[in-house]
Amino acid sequence: MTLLITIIAAIIASVCWYSNEKRDEYKLGVLSLIYWGASLMWFIDFVFEYAELKTEYFSQSFSDILNDSLLGVTVVAIGLAAWLVYLFIKDPKGVFNRKLLKK
Repeated sequence: MTLLITIIAAIIASVCWYSNEKRDEYKLGVLSLIYWGASLMWFIDFVFEYAELKTEYFSQSFSDILNDSLLGVTVVAIGLAAWLVYLFIKDPKGVFNRKLLKK
């Protein structure tokens, strides 16, 4: 579930980045790369876990699925928080710069 959730987030971020006329305004490419990187990480985890468990991997309990889902949502939230910190630091529209110079 973690892999599925991060791939969905990566696809949504990529579509938002691609469909936005001013692609660089909100640095959506960075958000997309964050989610694709997380998806790649979870895919590698899936490959190694599947190699170890074989078909038992697909017969998980409900609590395991719930834990994986919560982990996926947490990863997406942390990726979003990291992107917001990056956006505040870069300040593409100069909002914080204007506020600081005004005082």
